[in-house]
Amino acid sequence: MSVVKEITEKAKQVQRGYAGEADRPLAGYVGVMGVYCAFVGGLTVLGRAVGARLPRRFGVGDTVLLGAATFKASRLLAKDAVTSPVRAPFTRYEEPAGDDELNESVPGKGHVEHAVGELLSCPFCLNVWIGTGLAAGLVIAPRPARLAATVLTAVGVADALHLLYDAGKKLASG
Repeated sequence: MSVVKEITEKAKQVQRGYAGEADRPLAGYVGVMGVYCAFVGGLTVLGRAVGARLPRRFGVGDTVLLGAATFKASRLLAKDAVTSPVRAPFTRYEEPAGDDELNESVPGKGHVEHAVGELLSCPFCLNVWIGTGLAAGLVIAPRPARLAATVLTAVGVADALHLLYDAGKKLASG
């Protein structure tokens, strides 16, 4: 038996042992993780090419800014109605989720398509990618990255204020 066939058979055994009868896209997850590693590697190469140097530390302000911006960007990409065309090749619309967000399902198509659909429709999953990109931006191109993070944070704060305003109106009229 060739090495490739042995590896393929071992991967199938791992898949069956892990998922049983469930259709879990482990191969797709491996692919997505590989793309993430390539993304981080590309950012590292880019940083070195432009002579960027890691700061000794990130301050609390930058950490809070990155956290808020990552939260908003991940919800915007994973749940917003306006960004549904990005998710549409990998997800199916189910229903509105309130406040201009959507619930979508991930069909059981191919393993890669399913894994990408899960990634694109999961704000928690996107946090890693977006946070990595924004943090790298603060190192490689700090001014544009800080601007983008500030805009995303401001939009997130405005969203929270809209929700609080609406809740206050409901309480006042209730």
